Amino acid sequence: MAPAEQDALTVREQLFHERVRECIICTLLFASLYILCHFIITHFKKHTDFTAVHDDEDAAVNRIALGLCTFTLAVALGAVLLLPFSIISNEVLLSFPQNYYIQWLNGSLVHGLWNLVFLFSNLSLVFLMPFAYFFTESEGFAGSKKGIMARVYETSVVLLLLTLLVLGMVWVASAIISNDAASRQSLYDLWEYYLPYLYSCISLFGVLLLLLCTPFGLSTMFTVTGKLLVKPRLLEDLDEQLSCTRFEEAAVSRRISSGKASCWLNLNMELLREQFFTIRSKRRKLELRHQASPWQRNLGYPLAMLGLLALTGISVLIVCFHVLELLLDDAAMPRGIQDASLGQVSFSIFGSFGAALQVVLIFYLMVSSVVGFYSSPLFTRLLPERQDTPLTKIIGNCVSLLVLSSALPVFSRTLGITRFDLLGDFGRFNWLGNFYIVFLYNMGFAGLTTLCLVKRVSWAVQAELIRAFGEDGDVGMGAGVSIPHPAALTLSLCPGLHKLPLPMTCSRPPGKPC
Repeated sequence: MAPAEQDALTVREQLFHERVRECIICTLLFASLYILCHFIITHFKKHTDFTAVHDDEDAAVNRIALGLCTFTLAVALGAVLLLPFSIISNEVLLSFPQNYYIQWLNGSLVHGLWNLVFLFSNLSLVFLMPFAYFFTESEGFAGSKKGIMARVYETSVVLLLLTLLVLGMVWVASAIISNDAASRQSLYDLWEYYLPYLYSCISLFGVLLLLLCTPFGLSTMFTVTGKLLVKPRLLEDLDEQLSCTRFEEAAVSRRISSGKASCWLNLNMELLREQFFTIRSKRRKLELRHQASPWQRNLGYPLAMLGLLALTGISVLIVCFHVLELLLDDAAMPRGIQDASLGQVSFSIFGSFGAALQVVLIFYLMVSSVVGFYSSPLFTRLLPERQDTPLTKIIGNCVSLLVLSSALPVFSRTLGITRFDLLGDFGRFNWLGNFYIVFLYNMGFAGLTTLCLVKRVSWAVQAELIRAFGEDGDVGMGAGVSIPHPAALTLSLCPGLHKLPLPMTCSRPPGKPC
């Protein structure tokens, strides 16, 4: 064999081994995500017993639909990890350029992952999730033999009709927008034009949904943090509040147990029970706060709030700086590339620290968008419940999470959170080249986030100050302040006493009813 042929064979063998290695790595990564998503869906799905013989068909249909939902959720999780994985890979290759054990981490692998996520996202949104929904709702055509195949035939026909309807709408929309004669005459370029155009519309919808949900989620996270952590209170005596609450609970409990109404009051027992449960819940919260250590009460909550404020403030500052870049430099516009050249230059001016901060901000914005999505009035009914989520709601959650997560790379690059350019078909979206859309999007995110942040923080501080100084203002004594009546002083020390239906004694002449 000639040396030239031997070198060519060696190159082909090397390319073959690299391709096999990339396939193995992608398979292992996706298998890990699939197993994790399987446990997540199993944790939330509603348990259904299929014990009868005729229910075996429904059990098989549910298993197939749950498998498709697990696949879709794994793709959504992969889309979330796509951009952080690419940024970390670039920094690792910069730090260890000659390390033998990380040579598998190259641009070809990262580019392949981007293409697979884009392909599976299209497949899940356009085919798998509609098929799973119609498959669970199908019963077979009238007059046909019952069974799984009858459901498959009906689902396939319905999905085909829906596909034709959607493609026709996309064809009409593209013909109106592009005003091109070729786009009106044929649909031959389905894979190269119409499916990317459809996914571009879905991505635009997902990016707009992220724009609306993320600022709302950022403000909601402050409230959620206040509920999960024990927060300190200004000028507050926990022992005093706990004793007053216990006294209220005992008084209401005695009134419920006696079951007698006085001559002055016609007691509503249902109202008393509701009041008792409310006071007991308040007492338990106070006990939990009382049992918390001073470090947890005085340090944990402030640090968590400072962390949220810092991440939110950094995000807004980055977006504002990106707006200035958009006005001065065309290179700041998001764009797509077809070749991932990793390990050459860092995507942050602060090096590895800036890259780590970008990864943290990407995850933070994704979590905020999910929190805002499930907290919004339109989608709060989609919130899954442990062991009590029906299959149709699981399908809706998987579709929603996939739309949000697949738009995350475009969302992060459009806002300038990262400098990592979009790979593969993610950079082929038509609206990414429109300066006005990108500019208004950045301005909208900065404005909405700042408004929600200022509103939430200012309201929280105002409410805390009013609560702290409002309760103690009536008890203070000093120049020009009159001493309150003993009954008013008792109510100020135990504010809940005025709500108690306490028995009242009446003075009456002898022989007359009360």
